[in-house]
Amino acid sequence: MDDLYRQQIIDRYKHPLKRGVLDPHDLSYEDENPLCGDRIRIDLRTDAKGTVTEAAFSGDGCAISQASADLLAEYIEGKSLDEIRSLSKETILDLLGIELSPIRLKCALLSLKVLKAGAYGLEEARKIE
Repeated sequence: MDDLYRQQIIDRYKHPLKRGVLDPHDLSYEDENPLCGDRIRIDLRTDAKGTVTEAAFSGDGCAISQASADLLAEYIEGKSLDEIRSLSKETILDLLGIELSPIRLKCALLSLKVLKAGAYGLEEARKIE
């Protein structure tokens, strides 16, 4: 079973479904892992209720970081910002489907870190409007 998920990671790395930049977007946030240099940007479009209508990612890094960003961007479409804020590392691990070493775990979780930081920032921005 791990081989199937490993192949999915390679496929998502080489042929991502959600790679791109949304312009215009309602949310855009970017961060990097300074230990390895992986960089992820996530752009979202949301409706008036705060539901994600479209998601895309860009950046560069290892296969794990890029595949997890692609899988996560696909997974969150149709979810509310509240649902996004409640996502956990188990969500990413379930999407990837394989066990990861502590170092690879940081690669996999970068997209979740970026997504949550952006989601909390959008909420704060909407309070100001």
